[in-house]
Amino acid sequence: MPQEMRVLVVVLLIAIMASLGKALFHMSSGPEQSAHTLRALKLRIGLSVVLFVVLMTGWYLGLVAPHTGP
Repeated sequence: MPQEMRVLVVVLLIAIMASLGKALFHMSSGPEQSAHTLRALKLRIGLSVVLFVVLMTGWYLGLVAPHTGP
């Protein structure tokens, strides 16, 4: 996998985890924060879809290859 693709995947994974943490923070703050929780969870879903599309596009273009073993 090219270095740029690897960096993009890692950045997306970090953003997904940050969004999930933000949603958890707002969820634990109380029911009045439900709009913020929903927004953070929608962002996480969007980022997950983008990550999936990036990985599938990379696989289709031959940039990402499955691990074939030893």
